[in-house]
Amino acid sequence: MYILSIDQGTTGTTATLIESESLKLVDKVNKEFRQILPKPGLVEHDLNDIWHSVGITVQEVLKKNNVDPKKILAIGITNQRETTCCFDNRGTPLHHAIVWQDRRTESFCQELRNSKSADSIKSKTGLPIDPYFSGTKMNWILNSFRDSKNVPESIHFGTIDTFLLFKLTAGASFATDASNASRTLLMNLDTLNWDDELLDIFGVDKKMLPEIKDSFSHFGTTKDLSFLPDGIPITGILGDQQAALFGQTCFSAGEMKCTYGTGAFILLNTGDKKTYSKNGLLTTVAFSHEGKATYALEGSCYIAGAAVQWLRDNLQLIKSASDIEAIANQVTDLDEMKNIIFYPFFTGLGSPYWLSDATASIVGLTRDTRTSHLSRACLEGIAQSISDIINAFKTDFPHLKDEIRVDGGAVVNNLLMQMQSNFSKIKIQRPNVIETTSYGAGLAAAIGAKLKSFDDLKNLFSIEKEFNSDKSLASYYDSKRELWRQTIQKLYAR
Repeated sequence: MYILSIDQGTTGTTATLIESESLKLVDKVNKEFRQILPKPGLVEHDLNDIWHSVGITVQEVLKKNNVDPKKILAIGITNQRETTCCFDNRGTPLHHAIVWQDRRTESFCQELRNSKSADSIKSKTGLPIDPYFSGTKMNWILNSFRDSKNVPESIHFGTIDTFLLFKLTAGASFATDASNASRTLLMNLDTLNWDDELLDIFGVDKKMLPEIKDSFSHFGTTKDLSFLPDGIPITGILGDQQAALFGQTCFSAGEMKCTYGTGAFILLNTGDKKTYSKNGLLTTVAFSHEGKATYALEGSCYIAGAAVQWLRDNLQLIKSASDIEAIANQVTDLDEMKNIIFYPFFTGLGSPYWLSDATASIVGLTRDTRTSHLSRACLEGIAQSISDIINAFKTDFPHLKDEIRVDGGAVVNNLLMQMQSNFSKIKIQRPNVIETTSYGAGLAAAIGAKLKSFDDLKNLFSIEKEFNSDKSLASYYDSKRELWRQTIQKLYAR
């Protein structure tokens, strides 16, 4: 028997099969879909493209492994967070999904930052006022309907999990979980419910929003699908970064993980008490269980793997993303790198600075700068961005463990992982299962379906490779950290 995990990400959808008793990851199938970029700073997805990718990946992973879909005991969903969906009571999209990377609501955010509501928003949600989050996107969509004088009769808002749940259940279930709801700027962290004051600030009617449920719940059952039989329960939903935290079995306060994907996101489990950051980190819900929240601190880099894609697609310096490690390793004299810094801020600067209008830059170039230097600088820029967040964690949470568990496609890059340890002066642990986002959604479904307990999951984590800081290179990495900091102050500081 099996658990099916649906991981709906920013660039593609992955369907994963997990054996329900051993919790062994059996296989996965991924399908990419269109990125819609109407103007600089605007990023959209077609919800029909996304829904089609779900059906295709589920069918393919079942067919590839000769699995009868009737053997699926439960389904878990994980999703790109903050990306905002708008659809009617039939599940028909009313607008393209506005992606978490989209910056169109910056002027509205600036108004809110200057308003009397700013402190209340921060204290209730644990989030800064930024276009990143869903509430500003909902406000923009509603205003666009009013401006066109074409307000739909039925408006359903949600994050991607809500849309998928609605479609999987033929409209019977309109819900989300607390981890996703905590990313909207509309949920109160204390009550785990939509907050009337916040709804009023963003102009969103509560009737347009899904019910907030525990992350491990009976969310509904499949119905009227061409690729799955009726009656399979959906029992786990987590936002993608929280799913990765769960998949890394970071169940205790002080444990943290970093996911290297399109962006890079670090979550630190802070237990049953909220911790507010003094260093630009977010306070969020890791998961909710039996009506109680486990909280987390989070740091966000908008761009990580996307910087490598930029070298590949825009500059065409490398043929594939996997080539970058070998090319960067062609630099054997680090003195050649001491002045070159790559700031991968293509869609703004996230934690701990929160400068939404920042742009990317490369500094320190000379006539002898080659592709290998730019490749290494790109990897260093990703690691430096993450190191800024790790340093903020160390300040905000003194009980931090001296290790971080990593996942995502980029962690197979040994050079990047070693750089991360060297810059951050912390132990990097790469697990045997690096697809922890989809795996975490499967584990959540196992808990929600009562197939497993938390105690059953604790021993699942195993280390494939560990990276420790190379003290012989400390002077180089320390000097690059200082140059990174100084140049940020010159280029980006307000």
